[in-house]
Amino acid sequence: DKTRSLAQQFAQVLGSNGAVRNINYDWNEPAKVIKVEVDQDRARALGISSQQLADTINSILSGSKITQMRDETYLVDIVARAVQSERADIDTLRTLTVSASGGRRVPLDQVASLSYQTEAPLIWRRGRLPTVTVQADVVPGADPASVVHKLDSAIAAFKTELPARYSVEQGGVMEDSAKAQASIFVVFPLMLFIMTTVLMIQLMSFQRLVLVLLTAPLALIGVAGALLMSGAPMGFVAILGVMSLIGMVIRNSVILITQIDQHIASGEEPWSAVISATAHRLRPILLTAAAAILGMIPIAPTVFWGPMAYAVMGGLMVATVLTLIFLPTLYVAWFGIKAPAESAAEPIESVAEPQPLAA
Repeated sequence: DKTRSLAQQFAQVLGSNGAVRNINYDWNEPAKVIKVEVDQDRARALGISSQQLADTINSILSGSKITQMRDETYLVDIVARAVQSERADIDTLRTLTVSASGGRRVPLDQVASLSYQTEAPLIWRRGRLPTVTVQADVVPGADPASVVHKLDSAIAAFKTELPARYSVEQGGVMEDSAKAQASIFVVFPLMLFIMTTVLMIQLMSFQRLVLVLLTAPLALIGVAGALLMSGAPMGFVAILGVMSLIGMVIRNSVILITQIDQHIASGEEPWSAVISATAHRLRPILLTAAAAILGMIPIAPTVFWGPMAYAVMGGLMVATVLTLIFLPTLYVAWFGIKAPAESAAEPIESVAEPQPLAA
């Protein structure tokens, strides 16, 4: 009863937010049951065990299998039990006789007391502790993460008023999202190590590796703007989109740096090599980014995949443009490439002074 009362108070806390509706519990209303309290001393003196008492009572209430009948290829149990009127009458159970030692029959009322009580018909447990789950829906268009964030202060105040050994834990969509994010962050260091190793093998230079990694955060600018304008949450699915987006941005950076190095290796002047390589890779990078962005449009309106689509589209759009500007500039500044000086000075025109004519 105490747990149910606290659950009802917590439901009022959830109901204080206008975006919450359809609040319900997983515990049903208390049901009337027959409570059997056995006098163990008297039962042992008569040679009656608790298991024997339970079997006798269950045979009347729930019934016991007496035989089976065949229905084509199936065997169907035949159960015998008392009729409904006798099962519902507590006096019938009190006069029920139980076999004692020595072949005697003892009324159940002699070794146990029976009474009507109310209790929960089903008790749910979480971590082997009795738990009441208070569930609720959010209104259409509302984000569960935002609703939970708005209720944080009210829930924290409710937790401070709880008696000892009572607690409130978050579940539902937020709990599942937290578990999924934890599973990603566990393997994230290994993923980062493998990615760095592959880039090092590809670029063969620590300096170029740093240049490539510095372009990855550019995607976060577009991700934040896209999620803010669309109203999509930064949850588990959006994080998956960000991780895939980082790979796309790094791929474009590797392609651009490799192209610049190829132009320089072919004998082109470094300043001109940076400009020509960027112009050479401008169209392929823009086309591949446009293809990825257009491919995300069909899943953008969906509820589940929408945050990932907005994250990829916004981040890739901004990061592609900034990579084509930021990376060549960073390459020039990092390696100290200077603009070429004027190849020749401007010509100086000389005008001869007129000479006087001889007489």
